[in-house]
Amino acid sequence: MLLKKEQILSKINDQELIQLLQTMIQHKSYSGNEGELSQYLADYMRKMGLEVELQEVEPGRFNVIGFLKGTGGGESVMYNGHIDTNPVGLGWTVDPLGGVVDDECIYGIGVSNMKASDAAFIAAVRGVIESGIQLKGDVTVGLVIGELQGGIGTLHLLDSGIRSDWFINGEPTDLSLMTLHAGAFEITIHVYGVSRHLSKAEEGVNAIEKGTKVIEALRKMRFSGASKPEYAGLNRYNIGVIRGGLGEEYHEWRVPQLPDLCSIKVALRYAPSQTPEGMIADVQRMLDQLAAEDPEFKAEIEVVKTNMPHMGPFEVDRDEPVVETLKLAHIAVTGEEPRIGDVAPYKYYGTDAAHLQRAGIKGIIYGCGGKYNTMPDERVELKDLKVAARVYALSLFELCNREKE
Repeated sequence: MLLKKEQILSKINDQELIQLLQTMIQHKSYSGNEGELSQYLADYMRKMGLEVELQEVEPGRFNVIGFLKGTGGGESVMYNGHIDTNPVGLGWTVDPLGGVVDDECIYGIGVSNMKASDAAFIAAVRGVIESGIQLKGDVTVGLVIGELQGGIGTLHLLDSGIRSDWFINGEPTDLSLMTLHAGAFEITIHVYGVSRHLSKAEEGVNAIEKGTKVIEALRKMRFSGASKPEYAGLNRYNIGVIRGGLGEEYHEWRVPQLPDLCSIKVALRYAPSQTPEGMIADVQRMLDQLAAEDPEFKAEIEVVKTNMPHMGPFEVDRDEPVVETLKLAHIAVTGEEPRIGDVAPYKYYGTDAAHLQRAGIKGIIYGCGGKYNTMPDERVELKDLKVAARVYALSLFELCNREKE
C-alpha cells in the first residue's frame, strides 16, 4: 500500500502543474465568460485519459466534468471547484492575466479563488493515471461555472444526476480542513422620518438620525438559535450600504429638507441551527424595542431579493472518513497537523459545499490559497500548490479504495 502511494506521488509533476495553472490564469474567465477555459480544460483532461462531458449551463457557458472509472467495489469521490473568477480591480502591480511566477508564488486573477486548487485536482488525477495504479471507486473532476453567482454550475451538475459518495471542495482555506461555514443572506432596514424644511425642523423627524439608532443596536445584537458555541461564532453582520434622503428616490440635492427615508443594507451570516427567518425575527424584535423607547421611531425590514441561488451553511462531522482521510494525507505530506473546524476567516464564505451537502453527499473543504485572496496581486504560494496536489492524490487513493457499503 505504501509503495503504491509513493508511486502515485512520484508521478505528480510540479512543472506541469505550474504550467497548467499558468495557462488557466491566461484564459480570462470572469463569471459569465468561462467558455474558452472550459473547452481548454476539456481537451486537457481528454488527453490525460479521462472521459469528459461538457454541460452547457447557459449559452456559451460550460461545466467541464471529467470521469475516471474505477475497477468496481470502491467508494466514489468528486472533486468540486469553480473556474469563474472575480473581475480585476485597481492596484495590481503584475499582469493579472499573465500567470506570473516568481520563486515563491504564482500570481493572477482567480488563482486563489480558485484555479490553483482546480489545477491541483487535475494533477492529482494525472498522477494516479500515470502511476498505472487502478482505483476501485470512480473519480469525478467537477469544474463548474458560476459559483460566484450562487453556485449555478454545481446545481446544474447535481440536476444532471451526477453523484458520488464523497466530495472534496477546493475553495481557498490555506490548507485548513473547513468542516463548518455560515450561510448568507441580506436585508434592508428602511427607517422612516417626517420631512420638513430645516427652518421647521422641530416639526419633522430626521430618518438618518433615527437610522443611527439601528446601527448602534446592531452592534449589540446577539442572535438566537445558535445551539453550539461554534455556531454563535458564525454570526456576523456588515452594513454595506446606507442611503438617506427625501422620498423613495433619495433626492440628495434637497439637503435643506429633513430626510424622510434612510435605508440600511445589511449582510448577515447564520449557522446550521439557525434560519434567515429566525434572524429576521431577531432584528424585528430589536426594531420593536427601539420603537417602544422612541415613539418617533418607525422602521421595517425588506429581504433583499436576488436571482442567484441561496447558499446555505455547511457542516460535516469531524469523525467522517473524508475528514480523517484528508487530515492524515496532510500530515503525511507536510509532517504537520492541519487546522480543522470552523476556521476563520473562511467560515464566513459561501461555497458550493452547501449545495453538495443538501444533495446528500458528504465532504470537506480544503484548498490552497486564501491569505492573498480577492485582493490586488492575488497569488498562491507554490509550496502550498504542490502540497494540495499531493494531499488530493493520497486522499483519492484512500477513499476510492474503501469498500463500498
